[in-house]
Amino acid sequence: MPTPKRTHQLHLVTEPRKPPAELVRCAALALEGGVDWLQLRDKSASAAALLAQARQLLSVAHQHAARLAINDRLDVALAVGADGVHLAVQSLPVDAAVELAGGRALIGRSVHSLDEATRAAEMGADYVTFGHVFPTSTHPGLPPRGLAELRAIVEAVDVPVLAIGGIGLDNLDDVLATGCAGVAVISAILSSPDPCDAAARMRCALDGSSHQPRMPFGKPSPPPSPRGRGSMETSPQPSPRGRGSLWRPRTCK
Repeated sequence: MPTPKRTHQLHLVTEPRKPPAELVRCAALALEGGVDWLQLRDKSASAAALLAQARQLLSVAHQHAARLAINDRLDVALAVGADGVHLAVQSLPVDAAVELAGGRALIGRSVHSLDEATRAAEMGADYVTFGHVFPTSTHPGLPPRGLAELRAIVEAVDVPVLAIGGIGLDNLDDVLATGCAGVAVISAILSSPDPCDAAARMRCALDGSSHQPRMPFGKPSPPPSPRGRGSMETSPQPSPRGRGSLWRPRTCK
């Protein structure tokens, strides 16, 4: 039986407080549950440490027909052959990253306002991630940006928009109603005692949504070769467990 077509993306941003081996274990479980992209984020790690972690996560991601982005460090992303780099406010400008990447990686950008989102899209970002939408422990004391601003950004830019920040099953439908392309989460999966089940439940909610993205990421596609930029719309990937396998992400209970 074929896996249902995915219209919304599920990205998992990693938690640097987890030891490397535990992070790889949790990431593999989350991928089993239906995560589309891993984003390796550890701003305190050295380039060498980040590269070693990226190599492990890239292998695990591609085994599950998923992808890996590196937060901030374009050099590490290119060195490991990652599928993308996710830029922050203090990172390289989007246009500089696009030029340096030379088509070898997707370029994402975190944005916190309509103006930032518009500039990122104009400079060549492949997608933007907006937040934080709801209150979240990763940004204590900072007021959430809210659904209205998320909707305004979705309607204003012609690139896929992901939502991040305090998103869970209880508010996911409201988020998807804005027309965003999907969600990026941290604690919703990594704080669960069963990351696979947590990811699977969110995957089921995404796939069961009646809402459609204004600018979707595109069809599920295979991980690119290390020297080819990851198109967001290509042919489906064979099963990660071998041709003819009935493997698919864990279904909801």
